[in-house]
Amino acid sequence: MPAQLQLSYPATVPAPSRPSSAFTTPTCPAHVTASAAAGRSALERRARLTAKLAKLAATGQLAPLARQISTLGGCAHPIRLTGHRTHLDTATGEILGHFDSGRLPAGELLVRCGNRRATRCPACSTVYRYDTYQLIAAGLRGGKTVPTSVATHPRVFVTLTAPGFGPVHNQPDTGRCHCGQIHSDDDPLLGTPLDPKRYDYAGAVLWNAHAPALWARFTTHLRREIAKAAGLTQSALRHHATLSYAKVAEYQKRGQVHFHAVIRLDGPTSPASQPPAWATTQLLDHAVRAAATRTRVLHEGQSRQSGEAAPRSQDADRERLLMFRFGRQIDVRPIRGTDFTGDAPVTDRHVAAYIAKYATKGAETTTGTLDRRLRLLAELATHDITDHARRMIHTAWHLATNRQHAHLRLRQWAHMLGFRGHFSTRTRHYSTTLTHLRAERTTWRTRQADAAAPAPVGPRAEQTAVGSNLPTGGQPVADRLDDRSDLTAGHRAGHCADTAGQRGNADTTLVISHWQYAGTGLLPELAHLADLLASTRQTRPEQPTRPRRSKRSGHSAGHPVGHPTDRLTSAVRPGAVA
Repeated sequence: MPAQLQLSYPATVPAPSRPSSAFTTPTCPAHVTASAAAGRSALERRARLTAKLAKLAATGQLAPLARQISTLGGCAHPIRLTGHRTHLDTATGEILGHFDSGRLPAGELLVRCGNRRATRCPACSTVYRYDTYQLIAAGLRGGKTVPTSVATHPRVFVTLTAPGFGPVHNQPDTGRCHCGQIHSDDDPLLGTPLDPKRYDYAGAVLWNAHAPALWARFTTHLRREIAKAAGLTQSALRHHATLSYAKVAEYQKRGQVHFHAVIRLDGPTSPASQPPAWATTQLLDHAVRAAATRTRVLHEGQSRQSGEAAPRSQDADRERLLMFRFGRQIDVRPIRGTDFTGDAPVTDRHVAAYIAKYATKGAETTTGTLDRRLRLLAELATHDITDHARRMIHTAWHLATNRQHAHLRLRQWAHMLGFRGHFSTRTRHYSTTLTHLRAERTTWRTRQADAAAPAPVGPRAEQTAVGSNLPTGGQPVADRLDDRSDLTAGHRAGHCADTAGQRGNADTTLVISHWQYAGTGLLPELAHLADLLASTRQTRPEQPTRPRRSKRSGHSAGHPVGHPTDRLTSAVRPGAVA
């Protein structure tokens, strides 16, 4: 076996020689001297890492390392795994392929972290945003196992907001805020309370905590309203039409969650069946507005037993405050399809791009909070966050001490400002799944690699893998493990996602695999090499291409595709609710 990468670290760093005290003149401030020393140490560390990479290049190990790291696509925190995987033919007992992580150039298997948060891993969040766009678009126009006939079904784009908990700095239609100023789009005051002492922080945090229950209750009322409008009972509705939706939770600048959803009416069996004649966009619009108005959720810790007497006036006010509902701003817009030729405000591309845009954004992106959980409240002193976000986190932390809020687990979700639900959900029959999209991408990459370098078959394939420090086929295995299903396959028959270049019958192939977690993040030498590769990709000149722009409005920055979302953002402006 060839020599693997040796990552050695000196126990101590030799200190630079100091000049004589006769020539020292402490004229610089202490913080300037400290920053200069930190800069010198960073340069020295980078020089040491570059020297180690030069030694690897001299021994011929740098090129395989670069190929393996490049398959991560710029992942900020890849997962390191050690283990092996063997493919067996259950009929003959023949070993179709064997892979060991020790044969890789880095000595470990490197897998993308797959984090959806843009603040944690920009590369993986970009892939997640693209997949979300395809998932939403497939439910609107078909494709990806979804019939194209769904484009003729009634569809609406719905925005449900939170109520107000006190006046905040906003951008009203008149242009001037209640404070007397005109705020720009990037003004940090947007969404912050005009008077923090009078702002209902407790109500704001508790509303976020009950937002998932509000959405669940809304879907129940929506089915009731559709059945009522069609003149059917709730039990008979499923024999005529089914409700499909996909929603995403977005944070407003004031820290409240609101929901964007695509709601569609299908036939009784599946998206391939046509909805009844009474299922129209107007009926769906009316049902959504009626259901959103009727939706109420009572705080679980305040519910009374059936035999209790009515509460007194103060208790009634307290219970009224713990009754949660959606805000007055309810926006419902029809989505243009093949049957809708009128002046519909949005199209399927606009909606899919808008939802995908916010699929990777959390509270840390909009309100400047944290992207990970807090162990101690004292950790907030080490983070640079806004005063408004700090107050909401403090409120959630202290509300958790109340016994009637214990079931909400507010301390666990304090970094999310109390919101403890799934940021994105969908019904089973709305569209395809993210797992299916990842499997398609893995299959495509595997075919591309096989077409570029045909894999040898037989004992020679194993020798080739050992001689090149790569798995069979000459391609880094991290490039073919995006779905991660093979990492935990274990003793599972019928699983033949062979990443080692071998092909077998899925009915007669047994996969025996064992993987162990080795750590998160690259080692210093590999991280330095990844930075060099990333800088090379950024400085490489790109071929001029024509951007896909809409004729009606400009391109939105940070958009997964070239479709504007100005028409949707005009519905509810962040921080516009007082």
